[in-house]
Amino acid sequence: MSDEIQLTPRREHLEPLVPNQMKWDFVLVCDKHKPGSKKEAKRKQFLEELEKKGFIIKEIEDKKLFYGVHAPSEIFQKYQFLLRNPDGGLQNHHMQEDVPITTRIHIVNFILQNTEISCEDPFGGKQEQRRGSNPETLRRLIKAKVFEAAFPLHEQGELRILLKRNWAQWRKILKEQPIEPISKEICEANTTIMCPLCDQNCPFWQLSDTCTYAKVTHLFDNEGTILFAVLMALWATVFLELWKRKRAEVVSDWELYWWDEDEEELALQLINNPEHTLKEYQHSYIRSTILLLLVLLMITVLIGIAHGLVIYRVVATVVFTQSNFEFIRERASTVAVMTGAVLHYITIIIMTKVNRRVALFLCDLETPRTFSERENIFTVKIFTFQFFTYFSSLIYIAFFLGRINGRPGNYVRVAGKWRLEECHPSGCITDLFIQMAIIMTLKQTLSNLVEYLTPWLKLRFLKSLANPTNKDKVHTEKGPQDSCKEQWLKNYQLSEVNVFSLFDEFLEMMIQYSFTTIFVAAFPLAPLLAFFNNLFEIRLDAIKMVQLHRRIVPRKAKDIGIWLQVLEAIGILAVIGNGLVIAITSDFIPMQVYKYTYSPCKLQKRTDINCLTGYINYSLSVFRVQDFEWQMKLPEKLPDFMRSGITECRYRDYRNSDDYNYSVQFWHVFAARLAFLILFEHVALCIKLIAAWYVPDIPQSVKNKHLKKKYENLQRELSIMDRSTEV
Repeated sequence: MSDEIQLTPRREHLEPLVPNQMKWDFVLVCDKHKPGSKKEAKRKQFLEELEKKGFIIKEIEDKKLFYGVHAPSEIFQKYQFLLRNPDGGLQNHHMQEDVPITTRIHIVNFILQNTEISCEDPFGGKQEQRRGSNPETLRRLIKAKVFEAAFPLHEQGELRILLKRNWAQWRKILKEQPIEPISKEICEANTTIMCPLCDQNCPFWQLSDTCTYAKVTHLFDNEGTILFAVLMALWATVFLELWKRKRAEVVSDWELYWWDEDEEELALQLINNPEHTLKEYQHSYIRSTILLLLVLLMITVLIGIAHGLVIYRVVATVVFTQSNFEFIRERASTVAVMTGAVLHYITIIIMTKVNRRVALFLCDLETPRTFSERENIFTVKIFTFQFFTYFSSLIYIAFFLGRINGRPGNYVRVAGKWRLEECHPSGCITDLFIQMAIIMTLKQTLSNLVEYLTPWLKLRFLKSLANPTNKDKVHTEKGPQDSCKEQWLKNYQLSEVNVFSLFDEFLEMMIQYSFTTIFVAAFPLAPLLAFFNNLFEIRLDAIKMVQLHRRIVPRKAKDIGIWLQVLEAIGILAVIGNGLVIAITSDFIPMQVYKYTYSPCKLQKRTDINCLTGYINYSLSVFRVQDFEWQMKLPEKLPDFMRSGITECRYRDYRNSDDYNYSVQFWHVFAARLAFLILFEHVALCIKLIAAWYVPDIPQSVKNKHLKKKYENLQRELSIMDRSTEV
């Protein structure tokens, strides 16, 4: 049975104030030293120094000695007073209650690590001796085996139980990880006043208002983002290589391995017309130049539409900030992004029809030689147009939003009136995440519903017209043709199919593949959403083709044609896009620059705190309110969290506080972004090339199968020749 001993009898009058179940901030552990030994003297001297600072210490004797350390409330009151209560906002009279447990442990640890004792004889009695030239700290005492360990205790409340149940178990391996200190620093930044997000009566706001968004953003903007992006680039390559292998097996089984599309088409032409004139290959540089200019013109129009969406978000933000609804007014920027995403989706639906007509018109100008050549030309053009329709706005959000809008006091404005929108307060990657989530969700849900319900409702309607009621049925004499007539009528009532029926399915998959690879670093949920969508869409397409659509005219094909080159191009764009997202849009690079250049771990050589502590303050610049432009109309009423006038506010950028020019930190971050982009893209592309080389396009079994066929055919031909020679 272990004994409990109160170490400081001279403070026994304080013991009734200490509950039996009080929380001890730290525990010190040491061996039982011989009475009168140097180690015992140093231990007592160190504990006496803590007593003088007001610490309550309790000793528990077992095989080792354990000392519980509880810091006095005065320490935390001084901490909050000097720092104006960074954890609780404004100063108040209940400071100890406002100190988070993490801050409390940090403070106590700092005091323990910096409490010093003299290296000289502790019984010297002189004050000079107690402060020797080389005082010993807790770190040196642990190294000298005076103490064995010093550590804070795990909490025994609901939080620990929740972590054990939902995180610290192997069966929870797929559960998301706890949020790291960056989000915590944002959530506790109650004294960081941010500049208004618009010109007209937008209030100042606290950085801690973005706490929830910061936590969500950190789930996909962290150290694992790079690994995930590289793995997705590798997956895209391996996926294509495995698909090529599967295609080779299917082509071999269907006996299309040596089939030639051009040869078959020529044969069909001659069968149809023995006098058919061969249409030779032709190329006109004038026609190609005209087509190139027209394609560039169409791309310019699509980019212009993306700019229109930008202007909409700028104007919508101003309108929403002046709304009578408090919910919309406080979330004007987020609502503008979400409504802009919905408008973008509507634009996609409209422009898809326009793009098809333009692509067909350009195909007619190009006068392709065969149907397959026409199909390839059309595929390249329609995918190019659709790509810019879908991704122009996303490219702006990912790489330009918040970087070309200027700064407080010198904003870039549309028509000299509306200033360009800024990134979401929790980071630019949040805007990209919201935009992609809405577009991809709407596209996959609404598109599938429309594709299925349209032919289904049409079929039901036609059947109801054909058989309105039982009494209206006309009894006709049945003959041998009745069964055929019934079958024909049933097929006639089905929805019409055309050359675009399968083409649309391919195009939809290509766009989905683009979403799941190009910006996957910003929207990691894209592959998961695509997986669940495809599980349902496979069945929906099967039902459409078998029950709702007329039969498609079959065509031979030993691969997916030009779509394979499209997939390979998307794979290369994925490497470039994800590298740019991590380097430019994400906060990963600025965090690493701070961690290894400006953090307390680097400048102060500290190891007792997280190296990203202080990053948020480092990433924000200071702006003097008096320097706002004339267009800025500040609200007359101060926000509730301010009791006096606001003279300065913060904004996301790396600028000097005196002349607002870019600071040294900006150029450090810029150089790091550029270096990372070059390194990431080269490494990812090398991995793709290695993976493409490592996985053969055609399985060896397929090659050997056709090699044996060639060998047997040659043997057969040789034996026939030998027999004919003998005769």
